[in-house]
Amino acid sequence: MPTTESIITVARHIEAHANEKLPLTRLAQLAHLSPSHFQRLFTATLGVSPKEYQDAIRMELFKSLLKTEPTVTDAIFAAGFSSVSRLYGEASRQMGMTPSSYKDGGTGEVISYAFRDSSLGLLLMAATQKGVCYTAFGESESILFDELVNEFPQASFIPSTAYASRELDDWIDALDQHLASQAPLPSIPLDMKGTAFQIKVWKYLTRIPAGVSISYSELATHIGNPKAFRAAASACGANRIGVLIPCHRVLRGDGSLGGFRWGLTRKQALLNAEKGLSEAAK
Repeated sequence: MPTTESIITVARHIEAHANEKLPLTRLAQLAHLSPSHFQRLFTATLGVSPKEYQDAIRMELFKSLLKTEPTVTDAIFAAGFSSVSRLYGEASRQMGMTPSSYKDGGTGEVISYAFRDSSLGLLLMAATQKGVCYTAFGESESILFDELVNEFPQASFIPSTAYASRELDDWIDALDQHLASQAPLPSIPLDMKGTAFQIKVWKYLTRIPAGVSISYSELATHIGNPKAFRAAASACGANRIGVLIPCHRVLRGDGSLGGFRWGLTRKQALLNAEKGLSEAAK
């Protein structure tokens, strides 16, 4: 009887051989299953297909190789991609910048950022030209800024002011007002960077109404992968855009808070405030 362990074993094989061609038949043989049965079981267990899983691992490998290989093309083929044009569009979508820019640690990219003292503590918001790519809470500006630039150390970071980035300044003001006075959550363009599964989870989270909470299992069911609740929980944990992607609205099955990268005190405060906002609207 195939088990979750056999699927995890195949997943580890994919991770170790992400730069190779891995036909579905070969992976199915490792799990001692027919290709169609293996595909269904893998997707049900991890929430993504074997190909999507390999693509995500290969993309991470590609991003790492960009920092060590002489050229972008070398990194593309070293990561196992066979088509430069196909990879280039996919990489730009997931990174929020071109591969050549990422190779240089974000050189040439401009990311605006701003701080506010919010009701939940110090808040940092940052945005690319596509929209907000990062919101986080912390204890000091220096720590928050270090976390922001960690992935793209050579990018240009501009403090947001009216003359530098009027939109970002307005966006962080709107979010601060939401946190402070129960104003509606502002509708702000987001630059989500992640795997196809993560983005699917994050997009669904933005549709959960204020004052409503769901479990990780319910989240997995709503996105069409009812057995992928662990993967859904991991996607919540990987969320970089706090509050605007409201992962705080997802609880454990027993109703307890579960995790929250910015602290359970903040998660409870957000839920309490949204409950009050929902009741006031009735």
